[in-house]
Amino acid sequence: MARRQDGGPRAAMTASAVALMRERGVAATSFADVLAHSGAPRGSIYHHFPGGKSQLIEEATRSAADQLTDRIQRILDSGDTVTAVRSIVDLWRRGLEGTDYVAGCPIVAAALGTEASARDLAGISFARWTEMIGARLVGDGVDPARAATLATMVVSALEGGLILAQAQRSAAPLDAVVDELEMLCALRSGDAG
Repeated sequence: MARRQDGGPRAAMTASAVALMRERGVAATSFADVLAHSGAPRGSIYHHFPGGKSQLIEEATRSAADQLTDRIQRILDSGDTVTAVRSIVDLWRRGLEGTDYVAGCPIVAAALGTEASARDLAGISFARWTEMIGARLVGDGVDPARAATLATMVVSALEGGLILAQAQRSAAPLDAVVDELEMLCALRSGDAG
């Protein structure tokens, strides 16, 4: 059961929806399960989410995206790209290991899910992360055009590594991805253009 939050039933249901999306995906995240997980009263469903499951999933995706974007930005602000990539992987590794590889990325779940608005938010999130990583690469001296392409590859590889790690119940795919990305980012940072 999710911990009750200061935001009341709405916040608890949103947090529970994120947790369940990470574990089960969008299609298998039902209102009944969200209520059971959050401890929210049954009558609060349509009071807080009059748009139904679509609204709940959209708000859960937005909440997860905002939290992850803030964390990624803090990581990127704290050092160079190579260090940041390792830190992002460490964050995701802790999330996987803490759930015995059951819970993956809620943004991937939204991207693959059945709710169009959540898929759109996932696309926006991936684009934002790519922009943020690209900006960090430019700050490290990478040509802006190369930085944009490399940032796309970084986001794709990190998310792919996360999915493989979850499926294989091992951090080995994340380790392989981060090692390669670190070398590539370091090489690109050392390029003269």
